[in-house]
Amino acid sequence: MWIRGQKRVKGREDITDEMPELSEIDDAEWCDWDEEEQSQGQVQIRCLFCERLFSSAEDTFSHCRVEHQFDITQIIYKHRLDCYGFIKLVNFIRITNPSAESFKAILDQIPWDNEEYMKPPSTDDPLLQFDVDEFWEDMEEQACSSEQVDVESQAQAAQLQRLQGAEKRAEEAEAAFERIMEDFEKMRQYVQDFVINADARTGTSTTNTIADLQEDEDSVYFSSYGHYGIHEEMLKDKVRTESYRDFMYCNPHIFKDKVILDVGCGTGILSMFAAKAGAKHVIGVDQSEIIYQAMDIVRENDLDGVVTLIRGRIEDVELPVAKVDVIISEWMGYFLLFESMLDSVIHARDKYLTEGGAVYPDICTISLIAVGDRKKHDERVAFWEDVYGFKMSCMKKAVIPEAVVEVLNPDTLISEPCIIKAIDCNTVGISDLDFISEFSLKITEDHECVAISGHFDISFEKNCSNKVMFSTDPGSTQTHWKQTVFLLEQPVSVRKGDILQGKISCCKNRKDPRSLIITISINNMKQTYSLQ
Repeated sequence: MWIRGQKRVKGREDITDEMPELSEIDDAEWCDWDEEEQSQGQVQIRCLFCERLFSSAEDTFSHCRVEHQFDITQIIYKHRLDCYGFIKLVNFIRITNPSAESFKAILDQIPWDNEEYMKPPSTDDPLLQFDVDEFWEDMEEQACSSEQVDVESQAQAAQLQRLQGAEKRAEEAEAAFERIMEDFEKMRQYVQDFVINADARTGTSTTNTIADLQEDEDSVYFSSYGHYGIHEEMLKDKVRTESYRDFMYCNPHIFKDKVILDVGCGTGILSMFAAKAGAKHVIGVDQSEIIYQAMDIVRENDLDGVVTLIRGRIEDVELPVAKVDVIISEWMGYFLLFESMLDSVIHARDKYLTEGGAVYPDICTISLIAVGDRKKHDERVAFWEDVYGFKMSCMKKAVIPEAVVEVLNPDTLISEPCIIKAIDCNTVGISDLDFISEFSLKITEDHECVAISGHFDISFEKNCSNKVMFSTDPGSTQTHWKQTVFLLEQPVSVRKGDILQGKISCCKNRKDPRSLIITISINNMKQTYSLQ
């Protein structure tokens, strides 16, 4: 226990003269207090949480335990309170009037650890004379009589368990590294065979090779999320991370005593948010190597009793429970659907979500907006018409089909946004994620449309008393998703008030389902883009 910067490790012998001085309560006040109590004869102790009166501290504590589910012995033992800590606790309750329920959520930082709570609101509170030392002596006697393992033995057992866990994680990491190297060599050989022998293969064998390449693409995808830089970028994205945090902390009724599944848990940040929000059990699943760091992070924050982490694809693992109450996941990619992780969330929803449960975030939309940045078009497209005096116009055919992910200047936007796809994660099916949509962009100024940009909005709404949303549109705070820009080969002249109409189709790439094929048609012009 910490007392004014000094740690009490074991027993009460370490309490030194550095205890806080009780200058604010002089000797006269304490003497008057004792004399007043003796003159009254019968002690009257008011309950900590209601107006009931009792004749002894024991009766008061028993009432608190039965009627308010507040066990003072558990609080003293949990926070290692000495007499000063107990006095502060009683004064804190008398002054602030907290609910008994609120003490269950207190972990490390105790709110009454402040010198202001050494001065009681009333000097005639008999509870302040309760001898906490007797409590600790009783606890020690009970420990001896029941032959309980002492604190030192428990610490040794915990240390041994941590060492065994570290050895196991080291072995798993070594085995994982060997698998990565094997997968890399396997993929290299597949690519070599496919390129060199493609002309000699039959349609059936070529199809099988593509299927094998898709499987290896999954390995590459999950391996990429084993790199710490990706997770650092996502964690530092405050719009993303704080939106999830605010949703959970501001809607604790959704998580209290519930079983939560975190699909693609990464470093475990969402799992820990859920645990802090009151979840009974949180299960995080991730296929990448980062899961081993997440296990250490969860232990470091003393949440391993609530959070369980499992390595593997959600489609392949078996959870320790049959059903979960809530699914959370940060599955969004560029243009919302890139990487196809929503497919995994839908699989988890259909297999594990209990009836009446919910997936979060639940409402997502994709929008388009017109871009009028002629300088950008010249740099990316017109550039190839004269490269140091040479024509390289053929390069346009290679450059334009590549969708660009970047941050747009809001001043270059020349239309109102138009929603082209709305997704409810509680009802959407995998087949719904390939779509075709018509769009109409209302032009806001005379200009040339040189590109169409896509962004998405995310909402946490179902059963929420405090709804939370965020946007990746160019006018909002920048996120790591940025915007997805589709350059037009030829700019389109537009005037304020015009309606620029078109059609967009979006589907998974058959050869690489984690990438997207997007086709946009405007004014009899049609261009297909890849996002990979």
